[in-house]
Amino acid sequence: MSTVISPTRQRELDTGARASTHLAECLAVDFAALLHAVADVPEYALQRMHDAASKGITQRMALAAVLLREAGQGAAAQWQSHPSDTVRGWACYLIGSDHTLTLPDKLQAMRPLADDAHFGVREWAWLAVRADLVAAPLQALQLLLPWTREASPYLRRYACEALRPRGVWATHIAVFKQQPEHALPLLEALANDPERYVQDSVGNWLNDAGKAQPHWLRELCDRWQREHDSAANAYIRTRAQRSLTKL
Repeated sequence: MSTVISPTRQRELDTGARASTHLAECLAVDFAALLHAVADVPEYALQRMHDAASKGITQRMALAAVLLREAGQGAAAQWQSHPSDTVRGWACYLIGSDHTLTLPDKLQAMRPLADDAHFGVREWAWLAVRADLVAAPLQALQLLLPWTREASPYLRRYACEALRPRGVWATHIAVFKQQPEHALPLLEALANDPERYVQDSVGNWLNDAGKAQPHWLRELCDRWQREHDSAANAYIRTRAQRSLTKL
């Protein structure tokens, strides 16, 4: 059954007055109306966004960053504390599409958004730099490895989720599909993470890898079963191997 969004709630979403509370609301935002409400952009920009209404949400997120930058409002800091999670997501895409920034610069700029209280912003924070991560996965791995030691579970999860071999709505990372052992330092660092949010990401990372390298995944999980007796690792192993019986 589809989720019904009241007219009042829709206005709040489309004016940026409040953040979405679930995925259906995220997807229901009228980007052209929101852009008109929160930014000073020319009419042609609003028309471009209106014309893109039927395109995928990631395409519209990227377009919003383009239009804000063209209108001279491309500073991510201007938007990353906005009440609207969608607008904060535009900040992610402004960082991700900033060609003056190196990958280390982008990840550093993205930290507060990767640690955002809203689930949607945290997803945009890695999706917006996915192209950079795909282009330099081993460098990205070294840059994100220290994040596995952060106090925030959001940042620990980001380190794993951003580098998933397949991921959701994302370009695949070939080296991690074919040679997942490269990411062992990151996976080992999170093998007993106490937070279910992180455990899910580690399990999903391994499930992704197992679709191309099932024998590697089985061997890793067998070793982890011998070496780790935590409930966290047991949960990760179960989640990691959920697709193996289908192969």
